[in-house]
Amino acid sequence: MSFCANIKCEGSNILRYGIIGYGVMGQRRMEAVRRNATGEVVSIFGYPGDVVPGDLRAESPEALLARPDIDAVFICTVNALNQPLAIAAMQAGKHVFCEKPPAFNADGVKEIRRVEAQTKRVLMYGFNHRHHGAAVKMKSIVDDGEFGKVLWMRGRYGKSVDEGYLDTWRAKPELAGGGILLDQGIHMLDLFLHLAGNFDEAQAMVSNLYWNIPGIEDNVFANLRNSQTGCSASLHSTMIQWRHLFALEVFMERGYMVLNGLKTGSGAYGAEELVVARNRAVAPAATFEQETRETWEADESWDREALGFAEWIATGNAADSDGDSASALRVMQLVDRIYATERHTAPRLYQKLNADTSA
Repeated sequence: MSFCANIKCEGSNILRYGIIGYGVMGQRRMEAVRRNATGEVVSIFGYPGDVVPGDLRAESPEALLARPDIDAVFICTVNALNQPLAIAAMQAGKHVFCEKPPAFNADGVKEIRRVEAQTKRVLMYGFNHRHHGAAVKMKSIVDDGEFGKVLWMRGRYGKSVDEGYLDTWRAKPELAGGGILLDQGIHMLDLFLHLAGNFDEAQAMVSNLYWNIPGIEDNVFANLRNSQTGCSASLHSTMIQWRHLFALEVFMERGYMVLNGLKTGSGAYGAEELVVARNRAVAPAATFEQETRETWEADESWDREALGFAEWIATGNAADSDGDSASALRVMQLVDRIYATERHTAPRLYQKLNADTSA
């Protein structure tokens, strides 16, 4: 089908894309566009260190956004630029796909949403974990209702970084906006929201006990609850795991789902395996042990996002699984609650630890 049904594509029936930022993420978005034939990338702005094909190189983000032949833009930059570039792109008349996090806080997302409402552009965020094969299956099981409502969830997402991390933009608060919670934990929070709805209560412990970078947390424990439904969730997000780990458990009234591993290009998180089984308290004794296991050998999340973005532009309708700005706001409100809990109490802990060390 033509993905230009509802937009102006001068002299062509395909979308024309620009990409701002051509590191790992920018290249992945380029590859997904090409694999799925959703359009053509016609201009790329790369930052120092990015290797951009010469015939596509733009002189600046402003020059790229000024091109009238570009319909949509992928924003794949450092976190600090996501909010201003998304706003500038929509004001320039472009549809926008932006990597996470959408901003440094919920107020930043609200500002973005005001511009979105004014410009009426498509705005999609790169919460690709909800597009992994196992997550798609989990969402379908929840929506089907056979196992009843979600009672609780537990998510663990950890990795190890080395000293080279200290030389990257992710270790600089003014560019990253936060540490492991904004880098990885935000994906688990998005999955919580995607599967079980909103959480309006939060308790958290956030620390930087190992890498000791103020404003860049290396460990997060958070407990969340929906005060209307009682559904609770527990998150552990860390960059001092010393081994890569992804695990998500979802327990419902009449069954459960356990996802271990995440299929990625590096393979560092192992196989993506989902186990689904019934609650032994309500299933016949002869059947409760029967469980299903499914493993995904490929990561199709990038392709699903590319197709979803193009389809949204063409039809004006977002799929339930697409990362719209309302979802982005909810996840940043959770991030704010987690950070607010700790930023009021942690300074006292670190003052004591520093005093004990120097004594």
